[in-house]
Amino acid sequence: MDPISDMLTRIRNATRAGHPEVAIPFSNFKKKIAEIMKKKGFVEKVSESSEGKRNFLKITLKYFQDEKGSKSPYIQGLQRVSRQGQRKYVGKSSIPVVKSGYGFAIISTSKGLMTDSEARRSGFGGEIICEVW
Repeated sequence: MDPISDMLTRIRNATRAGHPEVAIPFSNFKKKIAEIMKKKGFVEKVSESSEGKRNFLKITLKYFQDEKGSKSPYIQGLQRVSRQGQRKYVGKSSIPVVKSGYGFAIISTSKGLMTDSEARRSGFGGEIICEVW
């Protein structure tokens, strides 16, 4: 299975179940994706931990109280756009707007991972990794 899809599925499942945090097998690429989510305010904390020889990425999820008094996650949806079997590349002029600006896309450019708005501002296109809203 695709490790990025696995990461997004673990986060999606944890938010639906109401878990306070989720542990994911560590990689630098996943850490950069999680740090972008933290910078945009969708997750609370990103940290590394290890158990024996295995390293994990611990992501503390962020929730808010809705009008009914129950907790709702900031992450309402995650979608993997570019897959292993079908890569999705966009130029700087055709970077998509996610959920009318309420979400964001994570794009892998020649200058590293960045959000869709940063890529538009910098004038870079690249591979759309995922969309978060």
